[in-house]
Amino acid sequence: MYVYVDVICVCAYTIMMDNELNVTYITFDGHVEVQKYRYLYFVIMFTAYILIICSNSTIVGIIVINKSLHEPMYIFIAALLINSVLYSTAVYPKLLIDFLSEKQIISYSACLFQWFIYYTLASSEFFLLSVMAYDRYVSICKPLQYPTIMRKTTVYIFLILAWILPACQMSVGPLLIANEKLCYFILKGIICNSTVNTLHCMTSKGQNIYGLIVFVSAVPLPLLFILFTYTRILIIIYRSSREVRRKAAQTCLPHLLVLINFSCLGTYDVLVGRLETNVPKTVRLIMSLQMILYHPLFNPIIYGLKMKEIFKHLKRLFSEDKLN
Repeated sequence: MYVYVDVICVCAYTIMMDNELNVTYITFDGHVEVQKYRYLYFVIMFTAYILIICSNSTIVGIIVINKSLHEPMYIFIAALLINSVLYSTAVYPKLLIDFLSEKQIISYSACLFQWFIYYTLASSEFFLLSVMAYDRYVSICKPLQYPTIMRKTTVYIFLILAWILPACQMSVGPLLIANEKLCYFILKGIICNSTVNTLHCMTSKGQNIYGLIVFVSAVPLPLLFILFTYTRILIIIYRSSREVRRKAAQTCLPHLLVLINFSCLGTYDVLVGRLETNVPKTVRLIMSLQMILYHPLFNPIIYGLKMKEIFKHLKRLFSEDKLN
């Protein structure tokens, strides 16, 4: 009788332990010679992360402190830079831990969470760029109506929607694939992005339809809207004086540069997961680093150097530091 009870207890304990340890882990296979260059990778990426936080936060601070910059255009720029910091924070801490770890692994649930944050913030970037394009369109094409259209309430609504809408859109994705059967446990990348789809044994029809709807609403539609607004702006400024063309170029060019840069990197990110092409590991790593390293640093540099008012305050800030 006692032996029977002992056997039941042991079995129950084993089942309980299995349930507790029933965690699926994914291995990142996108690193190149990480064992050999782990400390070099860590130092480079840690330095980049600090630069991203400092450069973006400096410009956001300048916009917040100076009341002359409390205009819709600069508020949207601050929101875009905050989004870059959040985007980097979703990726860099885990990446830095991986460089110092013997195994580059992540639990499947944590991977889906990173996927959700990654694409929510990427979608927010397109939304904010669309709003910025609309702001420039109203400012240049309808200057007399600008104060009425771009009121503080409108700006706040746009900012709230910029993060809530993408979050609602992207939250469906992890729910659809959370219980999908996995046939592969090695991810060809260094972060959980669109390549997560390659781990599943098969992709459901509903998942494909959802992915297409989200992609169209998050990328092509905002891009078409932005192209439409800038086409209208170009038509207006072409008929205007040289001074108007100069001012329009000063405010519109940085937005266009950021848009082109982010669109190219975003297109690669989506295609590499969907086409399942055999991209060499080194090329894949370089392109992944472009997305998480180059773009978050590109934004503050462009807006800091190309936006006249921001550059003026930056110059004053650093000149005061030198005097002190």
